[in-house]
Amino acid sequence: MNKSELVDAIAENSGLSKADSGKALDALIKSVGDALKNNDQVTIVGFGTFLVRKRAARTGRNPQTGAEIQIAAANVPAFKPGKALKDTVN
Repeated sequence: MNKSELVDAIAENSGLSKADSGKALDALIKSVGDALKNNDQVTIVGFGTFLVRKRAARTGRNPQTGAEIQIAAANVPAFKPGKALKDTVN
């Protein structure tokens, strides 16, 4: 399912127009992104938790030359599914 199909599904399930559903989805994505940028986590009970994990610096290899390279530490977004979502999938 891509974004436009998700907007259509939200509109169908909520009774909102497609335009309003698109705005709501965009607002959700922006709000979650802003919270993660501030190192906050976003928990939606029954769905899951969006959080930031810290990836340590490490040594890697250039696959073409075999030379070692240093990969910098990074913050990466992560999602931990909730029980209700896991039950829905299984």
